[in-house]
Amino acid sequence: MPETFELHEFEDGTRPADAPNQWLERVKLRLNLPYLGIILATLSSLFFSLCSVIVKDLVDVNPMELATFRFVGVLLPAIPIVIYTKQPVFPEGKRIILLLRCFMGTTGLMLSFYAFRHMPLADASVIIFSTPVFVAIFARVFLKEPCSLFNVATINMTLVGVVLITRPPLIFGDEQPADAYDNEKYDYDIWGPIAALSSTLFGANVYILLRALKSLHFSVIMTNFGAIALIYTAIVCFAIGAVCWPACGRDRWLVVVLGIFSFVGQILLTLSLQVEQAGPVSLARCADIVFAFIWQIMFFGETPNGYSLLGAFLVITSVVLNGLKKWAMTQPRESKTRKRLRRLLLE
Repeated sequence: MPETFELHEFEDGTRPADAPNQWLERVKLRLNLPYLGIILATLSSLFFSLCSVIVKDLVDVNPMELATFRFVGVLLPAIPIVIYTKQPVFPEGKRIILLLRCFMGTTGLMLSFYAFRHMPLADASVIIFSTPVFVAIFARVFLKEPCSLFNVATINMTLVGVVLITRPPLIFGDEQPADAYDNEKYDYDIWGPIAALSSTLFGANVYILLRALKSLHFSVIMTNFGAIALIYTAIVCFAIGAVCWPACGRDRWLVVVLGIFSFVGQILLTLSLQVEQAGPVSLARCADIVFAFIWQIMFFGETPNGYSLLGAFLVITSVVLNGLKKWAMTQPRESKTRKRLRRLLLE
């Protein structure tokens, strides 16, 4: 799930400098688990993917209202951490960038919730998860970073994958993505793919803004994000008349579970980044897409055909290649791992 944008944002290979991760390192050594960070990131993907299932299943609750509940799960784990580390909550000199990050991240998440509701779960997850690939475009525009042939190739590969998944009528004629599923009950909505792609673009901008905030402790970013996002989504809910409690019984319990799963997923992702570099963690997060395909078939009876599978393969390949590149760049210059990866990536 794209809320994955919240904490795996330190995608430049850095870790939160002040993170109290000594106990995690001890657990890692005592249990002899060299891949503890990857395990935690995969478990995080499991909980975030289940959040997507809940969003898609709660058809009687507006997606914007669900986003409000979701941000409770962002804010709760951040408050005790920012208090424990005694960080300034709204530091001077970074306030405008923090506000922009909150706006971009909140808008992106609301759009992703709309996409989950109006698209097959796996298709929406694949498109939204392609965010890291598009970061190169905005890094080139706003940060003047070089955009290599490798970036151009992965971007094009991702765009082809997205086209295969959405199958726009302009290219495929009257044949629509609904035909790609054995379950004919699915009603195709062009705004679903538009929301998913827009969420991806907002998410890519979040990465750029977070590079400007990388000197801040992650709890400061998360506290601001959770608090401002709650206000933002509440205003949107009031504006569209979506302010109401979910129905008693199953719906209300699922909303509670959504908050709990968001909380657990966020904590697991935070811990994974404290004991592992961002590159391997981003690779482990590809499990989001695998889980999405499993849940789509199990819970919603939607079986993807060759178009969606091929599109997903292209997007996943692009994300994996970007993760490998990021991992290579965090290794020492003379490292054998870095040399092998650079040869693999033809750099």
